[in-house]
Amino acid sequence: MSEAHQEFGAPGGLFRRLRDAAGRDWTGYTWHPFVQRVSDGTLPLLSFRHYLIQDYLFLIHFARAKALAVVKGESLAAMREKAAAVLAILDETKLHLKYCAEWGLSEAEVVKVPETAETVSYTRWVLDRGLSGDILDLEIALAPCTVGYGEVALRILADPARKVEGNAYQSWIDTYADEGYQAMARAAAARIDALGESHGGEARFARLSADFAEAARLEQRFWQQGLDAG
Repeated sequence: MSEAHQEFGAPGGLFRRLRDAAGRDWTGYTWHPFVQRVSDGTLPLLSFRHYLIQDYLFLIHFARAKALAVVKGESLAAMREKAAAVLAILDETKLHLKYCAEWGLSEAEVVKVPETAETVSYTRWVLDRGLSGDILDLEIALAPCTVGYGEVALRILADPARKVEGNAYQSWIDTYADEGYQAMARAAAARIDALGESHGGEARFARLSADFAEAARLEQRFWQQGLDAG
């Protein structure tokens, strides 16, 4: 497996240091059995449908967390950037519902499903870190999702067992392998590096590292709930 994570963050920067410190937690997230079975096309369809619904519910709270980043933003430029991100995620929820429809899931079906314990625990933890901390704490809680999905795609592309022809999940893989998403993931890692410099990341590394690893574990549980549903 190639060193996919080297695409994200600067050498010696805060993101790579956090990623490396997370070790097995990060690998367990970005190369979870759910991901591996997306790659080789063997993931049960019920697992993916469950994931799609919960991911839609997750996006709603992700937008709320991005809105909190507007409040916590360290500058007007950062506030504008985060405000634009909120609108982008809200637009993404519409696209997500269209994608769900391709899997036979109507909007009415999706919105009536309750959040699972895994979805609640992850999303409320992110919001709590943002409410109780500063912009760096919030961005650390958010980055594993944004950057992690970029790495997931790179890991799949490098997977010798990857199935391309006839893989029901190819369009999902393409979404995160796309250069547009990869650029966004690189920007998110670069922002962590920059905030690490401006907001005392070195002095706070122990706590930030614990949060980063916790986010990776929460992502693992998010995948696992989908796998268990199949």
